[in-house]
Amino acid sequence: MSEIQVKQGHPKGLMTLFFSEMWERVCYYGMRVLLTLYLVKSLMKGDAEASLIYGAYTGLVYAAPILGGYMADKFLGYRNSVMLGAILMAIGELLIVGSAIKLDFIMNPENYLLVGMGILILGNGYFKANISTIVGKLYKEGDPRRDSGFTIFYIGINIGALISTTLVAWVGETYGFEYGFGLAGIGMLLGLLIFFGGRNNYAAAEGLGITEEGKQKIAGISKATIATVVSLLLIPVAYLLIKNNDLLGYIFIGLSLYMFYVLINAGRKADLKQNTNIWKDRMIAFVIFFLINVTFWACFEQAGTSLTLFADRNVDRHILGWEMPASMTQFFNPFFIIVFGSIFSVMWIKLSKIGKNPSIPLKFAFGIIQLALGFLVTKIGLQFVNDAYQVPLLTLLFLYLLHTTGELFLSPIGLSMVTKLAPREVAGTAMGAWFLSNAVANYTAGQIATLTGGHGASGQKLSAAEGLMKYTDTFSTIGLVLLCIALVIIIFNKPIKKLMHGVE
Repeated sequence: MSEIQVKQGHPKGLMTLFFSEMWERVCYYGMRVLLTLYLVKSLMKGDAEASLIYGAYTGLVYAAPILGGYMADKFLGYRNSVMLGAILMAIGELLIVGSAIKLDFIMNPENYLLVGMGILILGNGYFKANISTIVGKLYKEGDPRRDSGFTIFYIGINIGALISTTLVAWVGETYGFEYGFGLAGIGMLLGLLIFFGGRNNYAAAEGLGITEEGKQKIAGISKATIATVVSLLLIPVAYLLIKNNDLLGYIFIGLSLYMFYVLINAGRKADLKQNTNIWKDRMIAFVIFFLINVTFWACFEQAGTSLTLFADRNVDRHILGWEMPASMTQFFNPFFIIVFGSIFSVMWIKLSKIGKNPSIPLKFAFGIIQLALGFLVTKIGLQFVNDAYQVPLLTLLFLYLLHTTGELFLSPIGLSMVTKLAPREVAGTAMGAWFLSNAVANYTAGQIATLTGGHGASGQKLSAAEGLMKYTDTFSTIGLVLLCIALVIIIFNKPIKKLMHGVE
């Protein structure tokens, strides 16, 4: 790549994809930021049931891109998959608005919500998996602008998250959940219009249209059409899994164990083929990181459930006479990501140059330590409780600050590490397994959240004082357990590094 070409800047399609993804994130996070409070305050669900529904939904959302990526590669192409995903997400959001206005035509309001969530899950799978792929396809192999392009693209994701956790959260709690969900749906429609209207800007990317296999016909109908229709059957499956979320746990455990077997066996075969003793060890290391990743994100994702309910009940959110909506406290995370993201990127580069960049296991351990300290901050906040048994808003500010810096230790490493650890033959499977770890983590987050809440063991509503003690005791226990896990990772840093055989 010549210097002249580099100075031309990024492909013009990048900004089209930037704004498309930004508005899609407004849709996804906008619905998610209000979901727990809507379940508890409008549909009158108990804290535990609301957390389990939330965990099942977000778990399936993270699993869906595995299917979406496969369908695009095999049949639909990337552009068609993204547009299908956007349309489905807009429809799903519309049904959730129907739930919020207590629509009782054909279905009751709760079923409007659950069906809408099922449609959103499938739509997100098609959209999320493939718009990032199009970004990568804008650049030729070896183009030095690629990493910078993805950095710009990820800024769009965080701006979308910031808009949803401020504007959508405020509108939803101030004027009614239906307006918040409606605003999220409008965000998705804007993303769809931008993506379709700017299609010529990214037309040079490969694989946008229906694949050759997708064009093949069975009984006069293209495989792409058949595959699309069949995929829609997953909507009622998602509905049933959200409604019967205990079953989803067994499915995730089974899938994880199967993935472990497939990857370790693939590593063994790669070693036999290449006459080495590397790949099986690396796949064992992958399994260890899979479990560590689940641990981190299962606790981090308390933001949408237990931490939001904690903010609603036991945090003094008054600022100069204005009361911040409880869901809006989630804005701290994307705000700090935008503030510190580039600083951390520069820090890793500088540490690498002087040979002080921590190993991957240590980065995971340090990230978990910061996550733990964030939860333990609630015990400090307890020392400044007011007469209404509320801790200061600064408690959540420092909690989310530590959670975000912990996230910045882990998040940028994951996908890059997977591509290095996995044999070429199973690179896609390993990436799917990594997405699965995030799905398992989000489901587990819902299970953990049931341990907190404003209700006692027998379901009775707790007083403000009792609720505060239950929240802070549970959060501090989570913090202490995380510190122990981080210590174990630090102790076993060298053995894990040995399994990685030089992957940094």
